[in-house]
Amino acid sequence: MSHSYTYVPKRVCSRQINIKLDDQGNIESVRFLGGCNGNTSGISALVKGMKAQDAIEKLRGIDCNGRGTSCPDQLAIALEKALQEL
Repeated sequence: MSHSYTYVPKRVCSRQINIKLDDQGNIESVRFLGGCNGNTSGISALVKGMKAQDAIEKLRGIDCNGRGTSCPDQLAIALEKALQEL
């Protein structure tokens, strides 16, 4: 069964992240609204099928131009929140 989550990122160009996880915490899909389409599409393709926890460990703390966060970092935050709701 899929679980859908929506997250509103902070301090980045993307405006929304939509996530689908399965019951075991594996990423079925990620869709960014806004942001750099090539980069966010690439991130989404790379994390598909990964365990959410593994993606969090790889993406957490990535910075974009001194913002203190990035779209990958915001995805890690969103995944953490999604896992808490499983």
